[in-house]
Order: sequence, then C-alpha cells, then structure tokens
Amino acid sequence: MFIFGHIGITLGIFYLLSRLSSKNNFWINVPWIVIGALLPDIIDKPLGRIILAETIGSGRIFAHTLLFGFLLGLAGYYLYSQQKPELLVIAGASFCHILEDQIWNTPEVFFWPLFGWGFPEDTISGSFIEYLMIIFSRSYDPEFTEVFISEIIGLIIIVLLTGKYIQKKMKEKSIV
Repeated sequence: MFIFGHIGITLGIFYLLSRLSSKNNFWINVPWIVIGALLPDIIDKPLGRIILAETIGSGRIFAHTLLFGFLLGLAGYYLYSQQKPELLVIAGASFCHILEDQIWNTPEVFFWPLFGWGFPEDTISGSFIEYLMIIFSRSYDPEFTEVFISEIIGLIIIVLLTGKYIQKKMKEKSIV
C-alpha cells in the first residue's frame, strides 16, 4: 500500500467509526488522521532506507511494530485523559497503517523484539531513489493488483470525503 491507500482507507475507517460515535468530530481530526496514517513510513523509510541503510536496509522497522503502536497508544491515552485527544487519534491511524501493511505476515517486525533484535531486509535493494522509483511504479501499475487496487480505493475515498466536506461547508454557508 502507498500514500493514497494509507490515507484514504484510514480516513474511511475513521469516518465510519465517527458515524457510530456520538461525538462525530471527524472533520476536526482529519489532519491528525492523515499524519497517523503515514507516520510509520515517515519514521521508518528514511531511518531504515537512508540513515541505517548499510545495517538494516528495510523501510519497515521500529514504527511498524506492535510495540510502537502500543507505546504510542499509551501516550495518546494519557494525553486523552488530559483533554488532548490528538495523539490518540494519531496512534489509532498509525495502527491502521500497520494493519493495512499486513505486518503480521512478517512476525519478526510485528512482534519485535520478541523474535530478536534484527529486522529482515527488504526484497528491494538499491539506493533510496531506486527504491522510491520501484515503489512508485508498482503502486500505479495494474500488474501489481493488490497495491494498485488499494491506491484506487484510497483515492476514491479521499474524493468522496472531499465532496462530503465541500457539501457540508456549502450547507453551513447557506444556513448562516
């Protein structure tokens, strides 16, 4: 999954959950959801593919672990109890990212450090630029169906929610 998939699908999950909640503060949380939806990659890709490329060489390391999600959730819950819900929203969206990446299929990463301190190397080798070019091409190539479909679904959700937001704002202007 890539950018549109992570953002769109995570926004869709949070939107559906907000419809079930009595608070319905989805639109306030959208920036925090987007940050959380990308946070594991924002941390791990530069760290594992650039800074620690010679030793780890993977874009799925610390921030893609259950431990990271748990610690972020604990910190978020503490701040939530202090009437600051943003980090809890980021933690939830970050956990969605981990689920969307199906990290449980790589237990050495998902349950790190229970199976050792190391991380498996990516199957894609090369410089960071070569890695990005391969990822970009796979994300938007119908031959790689799973990634391509998740990107299309994410983009559709983003477009639908943007339309809903514009409709909501237009309705608010006509009432005032």
